[in-house]
This record gives sequence, C-alpha cells and structure tokens, in this order.
Amino acid sequence: MEQKPIIGVLLGDATGVGPELVARLAARSYFDDYCRPVIIGDARVFELGAKIAGVDAPYAAISDLSEARWPGPVPLLDQKDLDPATDFEVGKISVKSGASVLSMIKLAANLFNGGKIQGFCFAPFNKEAMKKAGCAFESEHHLLADIFGHKGPFGEINVVGNLWTTRTTSHIPIKDVSANLSQNTILRAIHLADASLKSSGLVRPRLGIAALNPHAGENGLCGREEIDVIGPTLEQARSEGIDVAGPFPSDILFIKAFRGDFDGVVTMYHDQGQIALKLKGFDEGVTIAGGLPAPIATCAHGTAYDIAGKGIAKTSAFENAVKITCRMASHLVARGDAAAKGSLA
Repeated sequence: MEQKPIIGVLLGDATGVGPELVARLAARSYFDDYCRPVIIGDARVFELGAKIAGVDAPYAAISDLSEARWPGPVPLLDQKDLDPATDFEVGKISVKSGASVLSMIKLAANLFNGGKIQGFCFAPFNKEAMKKAGCAFESEHHLLADIFGHKGPFGEINVVGNLWTTRTTSHIPIKDVSANLSQNTILRAIHLADASLKSSGLVRPRLGIAALNPHAGENGLCGREEIDVIGPTLEQARSEGIDVAGPFPSDILFIKAFRGDFDGVVTMYHDQGQIALKLKGFDEGVTIAGGLPAPIATCAHGTAYDIAGKGIAKTSAFENAVKITCRMASHLVARGDAAAKGSLA
C-alpha cells in the first residue's frame, strides 16, 4: 500500500491562535488521516497551545527527521528557540516570535529541498513580526520563492470549497488597477491558476475570468479594458490550450463559479474575489502558495489576536489547509515528481 506523504506542520506565530489549532488537531489524530505529520516549532510553544486548547496532545520531540516514527505520538522537530515564559505574550506582536517563524519557514523549505518532506502547511504567521525580525521580503511567499530559487510565476491562491481563485493585481490602490492590467499581467495570473489547479490533480481546469468594469464594460460604453486588454488575453490563453471563459462581471461570475461552472477564477483586483470568498466561507478558507515547487497551504484567516489564548479558535480552515496540502503532495508523488518524492521512494 502506498505510504502517505510526510508533511511538515508549522506552529505559526506563537502569539496568535496557531499553536492551539495545531495542538487541537494533533490531540484527535487528525493529521494521521491524511499524512505522516511532523510538527515544526518549539516544543514549549506546542505545550502552551495544548494548554490553551484544553487538550492532551502527546508528542515525541526529535532533533532530526530521521528520528520520526509513525504511527504513534506526533513527531515534533523541536527548534528550542522560543520560551513562552520570557519571549512573548499571547495576543501581542513579538519580534522573537517573528524570528522563530522565519526559522521554521527556512527549515521546512530546506527539508523539502532535501527530499525529507513532501510539502508543508502552516498555522497563521504575523507579517509585521516577521519584518521586524529581519524579513526583507513582502510576504512569506516571496521569501519561499527566494529560498527555492524559483523564477517563474507565483502568488497567493485563495480557496473556498472546490473553488480556487487568484488575482491579477493585489495590494495596490484601486486607482492604480487599470494601469497595471496588461496582457502579460493577466496571462501570468491565468498561468498561475491553471498550473496550481493541475498540481491538485485536475487535467484541464475550467477558469472563469472577471471583467474590470460594471457590466463588463457594456461594449465600451463603460470602459474599454475588456475590449482592449482582457479579451485579447483570453484569446491568447485559449491558443495555448487553457480553458478560459469570460470576461464576466464579478457579480455574475461568482454565481456561476459557486454553482460549479468553474474550477478556478481569475480576478482583476484584490477585493473583487476576497469579498465573494469570505462571504461564502470565512471560517473555511485556505490560502495556497501557488506556483512554488512545494505544496504549501495555510488557513486564510490570520493570527486572530482578539481570540488568541481563549481556546475558542475554530479549526475548520486549518483542517482544509492540511487536506489540500496532502492532496497536492500525493499528486506530485503519484506523477513521479523527483523533488516531491523524496523519502517516499
């Protein structure tokens, strides 16, 4: 029988809900249903998470992945770099916790590069803490791309249910969106969506593409981006064998998408997709590091300082992140990807 993939489970920022989410799932052996898990972080932080969650979560501290054993208490690769008694306070930004996060990201990426794990999922990070700790990159995705030496398209993929979405422009003012739409930027987003969905096992993903203007521009009466830029880009994508439809006004597009007409959606700007997804499933959403060589996912919500330490954080989004990571990892191994196969060989 084929073995389940070895998946890293990063505790995330110790000041948020991450450790309690990981501990809660470990306590009920959730990870074991989908993978051979190895928790990455400080054992003392994991113990704090279990205490906050009010669960008994047995673990086996290890210093090297070769010491991991399954089944049994979940292996925990102990970083020994963050003491809850002195280094941070739950619910408040901590530079030391940010530094610990940077260490666990680098460790997980290096383990993947070395064929020791087949992917990883992480509990929520705090970007401000990471930057204060010395991260020179815009986000963890940019940091990971640098570690992997990845030169191709990459970016955030947001998932609710079976619908995957990505965007052409991201964290820029609305007034700058139109100027940043070009055949190159839109096609890059289409390529990213298509490749990411294929990494989950879909052979020919169906992509719905959003318009920019109300009513898709009304044939030029309400903007020409659909005629001059988006439409020609879709023709280019079709010539490359990508299944794209649109451009559709986003209010219509997401009705179609949520009823199952598409596997993925490409939007033109940040909130065009985020509002729809968060209204549909705020507690269920997953964020995937699309385009990178490793299967990587996290819950779409953040560190949730307003409820951190109260033991009430819902695990549903993190559960979905685990499942998606394992699905992508299993697909990469099944298709014979050498980098992902690693110790499953």
